[in-house]
Amino acid sequence: MTDLFHSIPISASPKDVYAAIATQNGMRGWWTRDTMMDEKVGGTADFGFDKRAMVFRMRIKSMESGNALTLMCSGEHPEWAGTTLEWSIVPAQEGAVLNFCHRGWRDITPFAASCNSMWGRLMFRLKQFVETKKPEPQWTE
Repeated sequence: MTDLFHSIPISASPKDVYAAIATQNGMRGWWTRDTMMDEKVGGTADFGFDKRAMVFRMRIKSMESGNALTLMCSGEHPEWAGTTLEWSIVPAQEGAVLNFCHRGWRDITPFAASCNSMWGRLMFRLKQFVETKKPEPQWTE
């Protein structure tokens, strides 16, 4: 199994960073506008892309208010099925550090490599959203 990992400093409170990852409106601000989340442990989270040509369906595995979120992917895409998305927030002197790990890839395929590149890009979108409070999701349809 292989994991994809990113870490990024964010000039905002851990509470604000957490809201960007653990709420429907937060996810809509940087990832995809087509986000539907039942914001509780055991709740579902659906993320639609390109007019729902692709939908990633997940379950909220754990939430630690202000600290961490874990989503379990049930997939639409076979390479995502069974993987987990894990965010953890570490308070820092000038805000917070967001650590992100997409765990459980079976192999590093060209698709996994492209996802790793996109996750890096998305972490900077998340940072911009939290710091400016201006929504600019990667996917708007």
